[in-house]
Amino acid sequence: MSLEIRIAASTDASAACNVLRRSIEECCVSDHKNDPAILAAWLGNKNPETVASWFASPTNFSLVALERGEVVGVALLTGAGKLALCYLLPEALRHGVGKALLQRMEQQACSWGVKALQLHSTASGEAFFASQGYVQAGKVRSPYGVETIFFWKQLDAVAGEPDGKRKRFCNCNSNSA
Repeated sequence: MSLEIRIAASTDASAACNVLRRSIEECCVSDHKNDPAILAAWLGNKNPETVASWFASPTNFSLVALERGEVVGVALLTGAGKLALCYLLPEALRHGVGKALLQRMEQQACSWGVKALQLHSTASGEAFFASQGYVQAGKVRSPYGVETIFFWKQLDAVAGEPDGKRKRFCNCNSNSA
């Protein structure tokens, strides 16, 4: 698999919209239960024009994941530290695409000084976010009628440190005076 993660451009809006719509329709059936009213509400703003406006917003950071030049994933982080989108095509699930997008979003949030990332997950995405170190903090009903799980993750620990502790700038012993 040749995976590329890059900043989303307005020219990606149509392909990203396809990812959003297919992911919701095909991967989130246990959430929407094929209820036409829920689907209509959930998909209502998933059109190329709206997606392009999300990508263009200076307060958002948007990424697309590409395999062999085709958009297979999309993620969006708000300046407030909310992961607003993290969707994949059904055929891209369980290939590391979601993990790669999420790690890049966490890096961006850290570069902005965001101390904790938050998101609302569907039940379909719950196990994925839990496996990436996100902590459940309750349930919230979405505006489109689906119960979501509120997750958050502390980001101020240094990435790659197994104990989550920051490295020291010197080799001094913290117990010495």
